[in-house]
Formats: sequence, C-alpha cells, structure tokens
Amino acid sequence: MDDKLLNDLSCFAREIRKKTLYTIGKLGVGHIGGALSVADILALLYGYVMRYDIKNPGAEDRDILVLSKGHAGPALYAALALKGFFPIEWLDTLNAGGSRLPSHCDRNKTPGIDMTTGSLGQGFSAACGIALGRKIDGNNVRIFTIIGDGESDEGQVWEAAMFAAHYKLSNLIAFTDHNKLQIDGYIKDIMDLGDLEAKWRSFGWYVQWCDGHDIKAMNEAINNAAANAGDKPSMIILDTIKGKGAAFCEGKIDNHNMTFSMDVANEAIAALGGE
Repeated sequence: MDDKLLNDLSCFAREIRKKTLYTIGKLGVGHIGGALSVADILALLYGYVMRYDIKNPGAEDRDILVLSKGHAGPALYAALALKGFFPIEWLDTLNAGGSRLPSHCDRNKTPGIDMTTGSLGQGFSAACGIALGRKIDGNNVRIFTIIGDGESDEGQVWEAAMFAAHYKLSNLIAFTDHNKLQIDGYIKDIMDLGDLEAKWRSFGWYVQWCDGHDIKAMNEAINNAAANAGDKPSMIILDTIKGKGAAFCEGKIDNHNMTFSMDVANEAIAALGGE
C-alpha cells in the first residue's frame, strides 16, 4: 500500500466520520460510539479491498459485507453514500418516517446493504451461512463481517464460530470491533471476554490482532489472512476506541446511543477538518 493510497483511505475514513456525525446530529440521537469506531475498517473495505459494482449492488460476483453490529448502520450508510450507492441527500433522512435508512441495517430498504442486521449475533450467523452457500456454489467471493465485543456476549456468536470452523469457511474474514464498551458499560464489568484472541483460536479460527484505526495494519492483516489461514475462517480483532474522532463522545462510557445537537455535530465535524 503506497502513501497516496493510504492518504486517500485516511481521507475516506474522515469523510465517513463527518457524514456519520452529520446524519445522527440531524436526527438528534443515535448510535454514535459504535459507528465511529468502525469508520476506518469501512474505509479500507469499500475504498480498496472489496469487489462491488454500485450500478449492480446485488451482483453474484460481489464481495459481501455483513455488519452484524447493525446499530453502526449510520457509518455504513455514510460509506455507501460517499461511494455513490445512493444519493448523499438520503443521509438527511436517517430513521425518519418512510426513510430508506433505518437506524439498523435493512437489505430490503438500502442499496448496498447485503444483510439485514441488528439483533446481535444473528448477523454473524447469517454471514457464516452465506459463506457456506457461496462455497457450495463454487462462487469465488469473499464474505466479510463485523461484530462487536459486546455482541460477543451472545451465545449465538460462538455457535456460529463452531459452524464456520467445522465447515472450513476459508472465504470468511470477520472483524471484532473491540472498543471495550457496550450499552450498559465496560465489557470487563458486564461480561468479561477474557483472552479474546485465545478464545477464537480455540474455536478453530485463524486469529490476528491489530490497531483498528491503522488502515495499513488492517490491510496487512487481511492479506495475511488470505495467505496463511489455509482452510480456516479468519478473525481479525480490531483494537478500537468507541466514538473515535469526536471529542464529545470519544471513549465515553455513555456513548452507545447518545442525544446530541447539530451544533455539537458541527463542532466535531469542524475539528475533523470539514464544513
């Protein structure tokens, strides 16, 4: 990855954050913390890694992303709008009556959304099923999925983890947004995950850990997974900060679903270098 590409992707991540702040700020309330913590991986996936066609979002030969932590939908909407999947003006309508951008991802409403998600754990299971289906079909596409660390308290995540390892879903690359917080507080206080890396490895996955705000490091981890995972599914644990990039919510314990004004959003946008 050369310096120009890295700079372009960093700019894309910054734009995703700005549009996410605008979208939620206009509504006045939303899941800002967990949306901002995944901006960098979304920029990498949609800016460089994934194969897709904005004119044909449902193409059979596209790579697929399942955002299992569906409450981070506003960040994904921002990425899709910036790439041209739908008009940027749609971002004004988040969760409004008749909107095609509900607060959680819905594949029946939004172009570019590959799976309806929001009930935590279920999106991850769907990603594993999609990966198996594509494997059976001989369809050489990659399935990406993003789960939360709070979401990893759900038993369904670990059932899916066993499923993916058993069926040798080497076409599946998953990311854990390890921002250490969930709706009720710190992960370590609510339901401590312990050694997350060791857990995934014990379930038969190829596991890596990297800085979830370092685009170059994440790209290297994805390449490493493709080269070295063999017949195993891959888990890349992203060390992230919930609310990354916005001082009013970054790392705050109450940032899962926050109320904030457009004035606050605009101040955060300006700090990121935008209007």
